[in-house]
Order: sequence, then C-alpha cells, then structure tokens
Amino acid sequence: MTSSSAQRLARVLITAVSVAYTFIGLLYFAVSPRNGLLATGAILGVVATHSLNMRAGLRDERPPLFPLTLVLQAVATYLPDLLLPGGWSGVAAPMLAGTVLVALPLRFAGPIVGLMTLYSTSGVLAVSANAVVALFYGLTVPVTGGMIYALVRLVRVTYELERARAGLAEAAVLKERLRISRDLHDGLGRSLTAIALKGDLARRLVDRDPEAAGAEVGELVEVAREAVQDVRRVARGYRELSLAGETDRAVALLESAGVACQAHLAGVPLPRRSEEALAWAVREAVTNLLRHSDATTCTISTSVRDGTARLLVVNDGTTPNGPSSDVGVNGSVRRGGGLTGLAERAAQAGGTLEAAPTGTGGFRLVVEVPA
Repeated sequence: MTSSSAQRLARVLITAVSVAYTFIGLLYFAVSPRNGLLATGAILGVVATHSLNMRAGLRDERPPLFPLTLVLQAVATYLPDLLLPGGWSGVAAPMLAGTVLVALPLRFAGPIVGLMTLYSTSGVLAVSANAVVALFYGLTVPVTGGMIYALVRLVRVTYELERARAGLAEAAVLKERLRISRDLHDGLGRSLTAIALKGDLARRLVDRDPEAAGAEVGELVEVAREAVQDVRRVARGYRELSLAGETDRAVALLESAGVACQAHLAGVPLPRRSEEALAWAVREAVTNLLRHSDATTCTISTSVRDGTARLLVVNDGTTPNGPSSDVGVNGSVRRGGGLTGLAERAAQAGGTLEAAPTGTGGFRLVVEVPA
C-alpha cells in the first residue's frame, strides 16, 4: 500500500465515522426544534474542528492554530452538556478521543481518553440508569478514538516506509557507483600501467631488436583485451579473482619491468571473499609499485595462522617524487583511491589493511582477512 492510497483510505473511514456520529447526534437531539438547533450548531463545531485536526494529523503536522483547534473541539464536545438533555458528549466524545490520541503524546493522551471514557459512562448512566447502554457509550470513546489513531498511524508509517525505501534505493545506487568506481580503478589501473610499460619497452626495442619489440606489442594487445574484459565484468558486477592467478600475473609484469619478484603463497584454500580481497590487494600493490616506485625487488607472501590469512607485499624503494596523496611528509601514508578501496574490500571480508613506508626506504603492505 502506498502512502497516497493509505491516506485516501484513512480519509474515507474517518469521514464515515464523522458522518455516522453526526446523524446519530442530529436524530437523537432533534426531537424538539430548540434541541435540534443547538445540536446542529454543536455538531458543526465538532466536525469542523475535528476535520481540521485530522487533515493536519494525516500530514504528520499540527494545525496552524494548535492547540486552539483542540480546545475548540473539546468545548464543542462538552459545553452542550449543559444545554442539551441526555448527555451530548456521549455522541461527540469518540471523535475528540481520536484527535487527542493523534495530536498529543500517548503518555498524556492515554489518561485523558481514560477520563473521557469514565465521564461518558457515568453521564449516560445518570441519564438512562441502564448500565449496558452506559457501558456501550463509554466504550465507543476509546474504541473509536483508537481506530482513528490507528488509521492516522497507518498513513504515517506508510509514508515513513516509502521514505525509507527511497533512501535505501539511493544508498544502493551510490553503493553500485562506488563499486564500479573502485573496480575500474583497481582493475584498469594495473592493465593501463602494463600497457604503458610494454608500449614504452616496445618503443625502445623497435630499432635494435624488432623481434622482441613485436613480442612486447603482442603482449600489449593481450593486456588491452584483458582490460576490455575487465570493463565488461565490472559492468555485469562479476569480478571473481584468484589469488594465485593475480600473483602469477604480478610476478610476470614486475619482471618484465625489471623488478625482481619472489612469491611465496601458502597452499591453503581461503573463503571466496577473503581470497578476492587478497587478490585485489596484490593487483593494487603492483600497480602502485610500477607507478610510484623506483623499486628493484619485491616480495609477495601469504601465511595462515590462528584462522587469519595474512598477505605481505614489500618492495625496496619508494620514489621521493611520487604522488603526495600516497606518502606524507612524516612518512605516514595518506590513503588515496586505491588504498581506500583496498581497505574497504578488506573490511567487507572481515579483515584489516596496513600500508606504510619501511624504515629502509621501501614500502610495506599488509592485509589480514579471515581464513
């Protein structure tokens, strides 16, 4: 049910209740012309103030003149008791009970409705001396008031659910945008770095070793095709990576760039989320090394202990001309998009990330995830 349909339903039912009590009042008190005229004026005052209060309540607001509108409805409900025979408030009090429950906090509204119920019961009992009739009129006050309150709450809750649903939809869209941005950064970063590296190497080899240059160009084409597939996987939301496969590609890429690389992986199966988080960490670490480092050696290792898988990537050099977003003046790491994305992936897998320069001028990346 939408908020608009719930509001229409509430309006129809509340209006039906008001009309029903209006006819009851008019029929009951219109025996004599004098009583009929007073009853008509009283019921018009009750219905007008009740309608004003209910319209505001359905919008989760208060009338502009509140609490004057509530006071006027109470006066129109109970003042005619002094002028009309037979207990007029027993007819109008149920509508006032609904207004009180909607407009006031329940800790105040509950006791007020209870007093109204006792007053209506005792008033009708004094006039009719019939306990059953008095009890019936007394119970209409909390029952009708509770029904009106439930209808207004239905409208409000439906509106709140629609707002919550809209908020969740916006959050889902934002989350998807962040995922695409992160995957493109992490995935294409390595591919574009490899393309630039192999293109530069092919350019330098084209004169003195055309055959080697052709091989590099061929590998460049393969990397470009992998990049296209990465983009398609990102668009489909499917990014299943293998730690061993990413490590093998990282070693080959680093060695082609002249960086000696050693890899030592623990042959222990890991949960998919944990393995993917470590695979992304290897990819980002190698990309940052090639972009921002003058390293000549790199070590990639994993270990499993006490239910925790630990990835360690260490290289022996960071360039002082690297991006200021990576290393601060005090040697601490300022997380850019890549490290932030890795930290998010590690957190989603239930792990942590640490990245900092080493004391010997290198760089150290540690990711720990559940095993």
